[in-house]
Amino acid sequence: MSSSKRLWRWRSSPLRRREDVIEAWIVLAVWLVVVICGGVAALVTDRSAEHDFAEQRTHRHPVSAVLLADARHGVTADWSTDGRVQGSVRWKAPDGSVRTGRTLVDGGLKAGARVTVWQDDRGRLSPSQPTGRGEGHVEAALFGAAAALAVAAPVFGAGAVARARLDRRRMARWDQEWDLVGPQWGPRTG
Repeated sequence: MSSSKRLWRWRSSPLRRREDVIEAWIVLAVWLVVVICGGVAALVTDRSAEHDFAEQRTHRHPVSAVLLADARHGVTADWSTDGRVQGSVRWKAPDGSVRTGRTLVDGGLKAGARVTVWQDDRGRLSPSQPTGRGEGHVEAALFGAAAALAVAAPVFGAGAVARARLDRRRMARWDQEWDLVGPQWGPRTG
């Protein structure tokens, strides 16, 4: 399709109606909002996620802990995706104090087994190890794409609704004009 056909609503023409010009402005506004706001949302979300993942890598540290009770085999935690189970552990915090808590461990381990857990700078258990760099880049990009889609979808929807209303108005005006011109062409059939 040539550019002159795509931009016909912008050119002066006796066939161009007011609704055509309004529709052209709506299409332009929708695309501008989608590209600019969607791009900004994607960029901000991506950077924010990258920052959060970097913070996790900076403030979560692995530490050796001792399992306090047998970890039952085959009974996974409700929210565990890797088949691990809840187990009580004891570990040493960065300040040297001994702490106990519950975290996910491999099932089937016996009391006294050594496990690696993740703690923050204050010695509190973290639910999981931090997101790695590569995985963090991919997840941040996916979050950014989702943010762009979250901006684009309602804007496209609003544009579609506005264009549908313009089409109804255009059809109503064509009907009115036909009612004026049609009788001059002779009697109606059907």
